[in-house]
Amino acid sequence: MSRCLARVATVPRMCCVIVLLLCCGCGSADDASSSSPTTASTSPVSTYREAGDLHDILSHGRIRVLSPPLASVEHLPRQGTPHHIENQLLDELAGALHTQVHRVQVDHFHDLIPALLDGRGDMIAAHFTITPERQEQIDFTVPVAIVREQLITRKTDTGVNNPADLKGRTIVARKSSAFWQTAQRLKKQHPGIAIKEAPDHLDTEQVLDGVARGLYDVSIADNDLMQAMLTYRSDLRAAFDLTGDRAVAWGVRPHSTALLERLNTFLSTAKLAQSRPTLYTGDLGAIKQHRVLRVLTRNNPATYFLWRGELLGFEYELSRHFAQAHKLRVEMVVPPRREDLIPWLIEGKGDIVAASMTITPERKSKGVTFSRPYFKSSEIVVTRAEEPESKLQSTQDLAGRTVAIRRSSSYWPTIKALQKQGIDVKLEEVPEELETEEIISRLAKGKYDLTVADSHLLDIELTWREDIRAAFPLGEPRPHGWVIRDSNPELLKAVNAFLKKTYRGVFYNLTVQKYFENKRDIRLHVEHRASRTGELSPYDEIVKPYAKQYEFDWRMIVAQMYQESRFNPDARSWAGAVGLMQVLPQTAKSLGFPDIRSPKEGIHAGVKYLNWVRDRFEPELSVKDRMWFTLAAYNVGHGHVLDARRVARQEGLNPNRWFGNVEHAIRLLSKRKYARKARHGYCRCSEPVKYVREIKQRYEAYVQVTGR
Repeated sequence: MSRCLARVATVPRMCCVIVLLLCCGCGSADDASSSSPTTASTSPVSTYREAGDLHDILSHGRIRVLSPPLASVEHLPRQGTPHHIENQLLDELAGALHTQVHRVQVDHFHDLIPALLDGRGDMIAAHFTITPERQEQIDFTVPVAIVREQLITRKTDTGVNNPADLKGRTIVARKSSAFWQTAQRLKKQHPGIAIKEAPDHLDTEQVLDGVARGLYDVSIADNDLMQAMLTYRSDLRAAFDLTGDRAVAWGVRPHSTALLERLNTFLSTAKLAQSRPTLYTGDLGAIKQHRVLRVLTRNNPATYFLWRGELLGFEYELSRHFAQAHKLRVEMVVPPRREDLIPWLIEGKGDIVAASMTITPERKSKGVTFSRPYFKSSEIVVTRAEEPESKLQSTQDLAGRTVAIRRSSSYWPTIKALQKQGIDVKLEEVPEELETEEIISRLAKGKYDLTVADSHLLDIELTWREDIRAAFPLGEPRPHGWVIRDSNPELLKAVNAFLKKTYRGVFYNLTVQKYFENKRDIRLHVEHRASRTGELSPYDEIVKPYAKQYEFDWRMIVAQMYQESRFNPDARSWAGAVGLMQVLPQTAKSLGFPDIRSPKEGIHAGVKYLNWVRDRFEPELSVKDRMWFTLAAYNVGHGHVLDARRVARQEGLNPNRWFGNVEHAIRLLSKRKYARKARHGYCRCSEPVKYVREIKQRYEAYVQVTGR
């Protein structure tokens, strides 16, 4: 859908909505630029009725998505809100179905299900909580989100902290919402609570706005909406949770089996690949509480890349070494454009920038600090190999030439300085998402006249290509540093201590040699780098159809395959598991595969078994957590994971979340105190924790390389 319509005012009369749509266009330039042409269609009514399945739906050239009344025009659509995230998913769905997604607004929330059943829409996408009452009428997809309902008060209303405090208070909610049912159940437990019906055309944020302004007493909202709202307003408070985890999903008509299957396949991939970075800007102490160091970087042969399933790169190895020294797990974060590195750091999407970044005054002025230097490189003018050396020997020879570089690069002010000196050199701005190697490749093909590259990056390119050459350096070698927020002095101190100790030491020297000096290794890394070849493994084309058949993201299967066998079809474990997916022969036979020695049969058996394991877990789990549980069970057995979920519940952890919860509980099964009470007994369960984490990390790297 068009995101510019995300927060158009609710208007009582249909004609007013139409006038708004025709006259107002988009609410903001940002929304206009980000909307997809496949989802630009929105209207308050459907022009036809269709109650068939997927084939009949797509014959109209669109899929109609029923949504609630339009929200207030005064609010901008904000990133991170459930509405914004759902819009992103619908954009991706349009591409996956090769059709348009057409938004159809209903007058009231209670009209959503009747409109669906009546054929005025094909699916509901409205941050719709799965409830028993709704399940009696329609079918639901796998979860789009997992939420908890919370009691919301004004920020200054500190007297409500548990259900007993609600005596004499009034909960306001729409009667058509899941919140109304929650309020009714709460009233049965605490009869002193009053419930008031909110107008059905109001969305949740408008109801909460009424709470903040004193028009309503208290209300209920999902925790994901509250989390997003509290990033831009401070007049509300989440007092306490009213429910445990609840699934939010898309709704379809009963018997729309093909549509439901297609949506589930799409969501099973899209939700796994979807990235929602947690924003925090704490110093080293806070980072240690999270137990992960988030490293903002770029995907190129000098910093971070995938090679035959392995995560490699100079910056990757250096930052991982630092993280290990502080008992942290490293997580590489790759923004879409190089110019996003520092803004993402400031926003809290990462903890450091490690991206071969030259230390410059311009970058220091953005509210960040550079570490002590750990590397130096020269800025080199690059030209095509056939250009005579006599034509390009000094900066004076740049007169009349055009240099193509990124505006955010350190090269840009270097060339601007030459212009100020009177040299008639032109600057051509290239897209920020282009890496230096890509700019060089375009230069070699004649698209650009000249460019500039750091000497170590150019050396990598010169190990395998002969169509370019170095012309001359632009000044002395310049230092590189990691970037840290000004507000993180303890992290800066730790980084500087690490770099001082590591610089020119054995580990550092071997790493520099590996990536910048050993021409044989460099050539192999470049030739087989996943982002260059487009291949993740030698078995991609075998994996893809089976992944599709069983509704898995094929990149997840490849990531697991590497973890199991390092892509070795002859691999055999001490327990007798064989092949690329390390399936036990007796398990394979039970699944209908008497011989799994061939890659095709071995992969099919592994994916089919993974699907069998996934079916052992309830579909109401989030797509991601169900996948992590499935992988853990594939590795250590379904029974041990069930035991771990029970232990998690006993220990006050969330049994429906793997990371930070069940992954901690499963380790306890190696202790006698817990093992003797576990149905499936003792478990040496540090292995599945490592197994799931490493597959997740590799999968996320695959997503970055291949795109979503």
